[in-house]
Amino acid sequence: MRTKLLAALFLAMAVPANAAPVPANIKASVAATAARSEANVKLDESRKPAEVLAFLGLKPGIRVSDPFGGNLYWTEITAPVVGPKGRVTIWEPQQSYKQKTYDRFTAFKARQPNVWMRVSRFESPDLPAAAYDFMLINLDYHDVYWVSAKDDVVKIDPDAWLKVIYGSMKRGAVVGVIDHVGNPGDTRDTAQKLHRIDPETVKADFKRAGFKLVAESDMLRNTADDHSLPVFDPNIRGKTDRFLLKFRKP
Repeated sequence: MRTKLLAALFLAMAVPANAAPVPANIKASVAATAARSEANVKLDESRKPAEVLAFLGLKPGIRVSDPFGGNLYWTEITAPVVGPKGRVTIWEPQQSYKQKTYDRFTAFKARQPNVWMRVSRFESPDLPAAAYDFMLINLDYHDVYWVSAKDDVVKIDPDAWLKVIYGSMKRGAVVGVIDHVGNPGDTRDTAQKLHRIDPETVKADFKRAGFKLVAESDMLRNTADDHSLPVFDPNIRGKTDRFLLKFRKP
């Protein structure tokens, strides 16, 4: 009996989680399109924000980190959900921080005071220790392997970068990672040419950093994408095959 019970438990743990009931507060925040930018609302169809945030376990009163969040997409949704007892802090790399980023954030903060922004170099995230309960890295982790002289993005050590991320999370905190699926191979070459990454590379990177993979979902997968095109190609842009991983800091 014990052997059968253990086998059943192992099977249950091995099955990827794909859906979770969406709380009413998350549904309402996504549906409040008048409080969100028109450009961001247009992204909802491909991003499925309500389902993603329910899967990751966003809840009121927590501290959220929104890395690369200068366009406010996730902050517009998460800030009303965490409410006045919670906080959402955007971290924006200096290389992509523009006047319009500041203007957009300032206007939003005037309406939603529980939001903050930190800015530092991409290779040196300015994230305080043990500060956050929740983080979502959306379509950006592959850029840790990307280099661009034009955009002033230098070569980054993924392990050193993730050490900062790990240190910024509280015990028990959740980090979600969404990215464009890349085929196995040279990670830097794939990121450089296609802006994609093999999900197994992400799993290995986060494991080395100390995180535990607790669930994964195929809700953003698209089998029509063969992973051969750059993600900005008009034939696939906005329709890429994406993975969704849920990590926890022990």
